[in-house]
Amino acid sequence: MSTTETAALAQAPAHADVPRHVAIIMDGNGRWAAARGLPRGEGHRRGVEALRKVVRGAGELGIAYLTIFSFSSENWSRPVEEIGDLFGLLRRFIRNDLAELHRDGVRVRVVGEREGLESDIVALLNEAEDLTRDNTRMTLVVAFNYGSRQEIARAAQRLAQEVADGRRDASTINADLLETYLDTSGIPDPDLIIRTSGEQRLSNFLMWQAAYSEFVFVPLHWPDFDKAALERAVDEYARRERRFGGLAAKTGS
Repeated sequence: MSTTETAALAQAPAHADVPRHVAIIMDGNGRWAAARGLPRGEGHRRGVEALRKVVRGAGELGIAYLTIFSFSSENWSRPVEEIGDLFGLLRRFIRNDLAELHRDGVRVRVVGEREGLESDIVALLNEAEDLTRDNTRMTLVVAFNYGSRQEIARAAQRLAQEVADGRRDASTINADLLETYLDTSGIPDPDLIIRTSGEQRLSNFLMWQAAYSEFVFVPLHWPDFDKAALERAVDEYARRERRFGGLAAKTGS
């Protein structure tokens, strides 16, 4: 088999009705660690290993966009030591995995507030985006220092400033326009949102974008989530009928 044929097979969806965009709330690292008598930091480290498996699995399934909730605006309330562990893992993930992601044709896009972050973190986020900007096989969207309410508020502030400056008439503002001012502008809304650890809430994640998403809540803690678990969630999604407010089910994403 030629190299071209192998690459084509690797990019072919394993499911006929694979969602175009999957978003994941990676929950349960701390509880996974506690159940094993391990420090929370070990749970986060195992969570990064799970992330590697899922990113690879998403590409093999033919998922075009994978969004991960890696650090929320509310996570700043956690102990300083744990925040340090999380940031350290982000640094290592980008430094150790970015070359492989780039080689595999993955584009990295970061959403969330960067103002106030440590300069080396911002530099790493920028490097990940700049290096992979032209890749097309899959887009990995990293929601870092992200909160959906804050994102919507920033978009509203930008529009309000344009009105105040006389650059826009307030009557031109509608949902479609506001959407272009969100951090996720240009990224399709998630077809499927997965949350691990059994919790059943959005926790300030993609609230605008999730208007018509399907939800699958998985009882596994994040470190135990893998490609097989992702496939089961995709299979569940494929059994759903998506009507988007209408009477007839719509096919495709």
